[in-house]
Amino acid sequence: MSIVEEEASLPLYALKDNDRKHVWHSFAPLAGEAWMVNHAKEEYVTDIDGQRYLDAMSGLWCVNAGYGQERIAKKVYEQMVQLSYYPMTAAHIPGAKLAKKLNEWLGAPYRIFYGNSGSEANEAAFKIARQYHFLKGNPTKYKIISRYRAYHGSTMGALSATGQQQRKYGFEPMVPGFLHVHPPDPYRDFAEDHLDEYGERLARDLERTILWEGSETIAAMIMEPFITGGGILIPPPNYLPLVAEICRKHDILLIIDEVINGFGRTGKNFGFQHSLVTPDMVTMAKGITSAYLPLSAVAVRPEIYEVFEAADGEYARFRHVNTFGGHPVSCAAALENLAIFEEWNLVHRSKTMGAILLEGLNDLKTLPIVGDVRGIGLLAGIELVIDRNTREPLPAAQVAAIVGSCKTAGVIIGKNGDTVAGLNNVITVAPPLTVSEEQIATIVDVLRSAIAANLLS
Repeated sequence: MSIVEEEASLPLYALKDNDRKHVWHSFAPLAGEAWMVNHAKEEYVTDIDGQRYLDAMSGLWCVNAGYGQERIAKKVYEQMVQLSYYPMTAAHIPGAKLAKKLNEWLGAPYRIFYGNSGSEANEAAFKIARQYHFLKGNPTKYKIISRYRAYHGSTMGALSATGQQQRKYGFEPMVPGFLHVHPPDPYRDFAEDHLDEYGERLARDLERTILWEGSETIAAMIMEPFITGGGILIPPPNYLPLVAEICRKHDILLIIDEVINGFGRTGKNFGFQHSLVTPDMVTMAKGITSAYLPLSAVAVRPEIYEVFEAADGEYARFRHVNTFGGHPVSCAAALENLAIFEEWNLVHRSKTMGAILLEGLNDLKTLPIVGDVRGIGLLAGIELVIDRNTREPLPAAQVAAIVGSCKTAGVIIGKNGDTVAGLNNVITVAPPLTVSEEQIATIVDVLRSAIAANLLS
C-alpha cells in the first residue's frame, strides 16, 4: 500500500490525531483541538463527523459566490492543463483578461499589479506610494496614515498599518513610519444623531494630524470604506469624500482597502463606490476568486504608473516581485467567479438580501444586551453591551459563548476577537452573497436564541 493510499484509509480519529500532532493552526493554542471540515456546498460546510453548518461568515469573509461552484473548478482544470504556471515577469492571457475585467468593475482605468493575499496587496501599495513620491523628488513623503481599530493584514508593514493593538503583542516594534487617527465610530462616540457634523470633525482631526506631522512627510492614507474586522464601523456619508479632498490637498495618495468590502459585499462592486471618490489605489483579494484560489491585486491610477514608466535610472522600476502573484490558474478562477457574479446579479442580490438581514437583526434590539446593530449589504455587526446607557461593552468571554452557541445550533457567525482591549464585543455576520431569505431568517433566529440564553446564564 502506498503512503497516499494508507493515509486515505485512516479512520477519522486518526486524521484528527494527525492534525493535532502536526498542524499549527491560526490562533492556536487558544482554539484547542481544531474543528475539521470535510465538505462544502453553496452556503453550507460539513465536518468530518457529518454535521452540517450554515456558514454566515463566508469562511473568512471571502466565499462570496458560495461553495462548490463546479464551473470555477472546471476552468481551473482547463487552465492547469493549458498553462499551469508562469511568473508575471511575462504576460499571460488570464492575467490580461482579468485586468480588463477589474477595470470594468472599478468603473475607471487602472493598472493592475497582482499578488497573493490582502496583506501582500497592502504591502505592495505602501511600497508603490513611497517610491512614487521618491521618483517625483519628494523623498521625505514616506509616512502612511491608517485608523485605529482597522485591520490591513498580518505581514509586518500591513500589521503596522493595522490599528488593533492586541494583534501586535509579541511582534513589536512595528515598522516605522505608520500613524493612526481616530476611526469613524458613531455609536461609541454618541454621534448617531449628528452624522454630518461628526464626519466633519473626523476630517478636521485627520487634517490636524497631517499638519502636525508635516504634510511633506505623508505619502499615503489607507482605509477600508467600512471597517470590518474592527467591529463593522459605518462612517457618516460625508466622511470618505472629505478624506479624499484632504488627501488631494496635501498630495497624499488615497489607498482604499477593498479586501473585504469589495466584490459585492456591501451591495456595490466596491465599497468606495457608495461615495463619489476616485481612489489613487485600490487593494483587493478574498472575493476576487471567492477564495477558490489565492489571488490579490493593487489597482493603480494611470497617473501614478506613468511616473514609474517615465523614470530613468537603475532604481526607477518598481522592484517588487513574488513567485505566485497573478498565477494564471488563480486569474482563470477569478474570471469565472466574476462571470458568475454578473450572470446571477450577486452584487444587487447583496443589497436586497442585506436589507432583509439588517431588518431582521434590528429586531434583536428588544434584547437588553444588544446595544447597536449596523450593516451595509451582506456585512453586519451587532454590538453587545452590559448597559445601554453607558454602552459598557459585554466581556469578550460572553461574546465568545454566544458565537459558540450559534455554532452548536448549526450556524457559524464571527466576532471581532483579539483587536482592541475592551472592545472585542461585536458579533459579525457576512454570509455568501447567494444566501436565501429563508437562510437569513435562520441566522437571525439562531442569534436571537443564543443572545437570549446568555441573558439567563
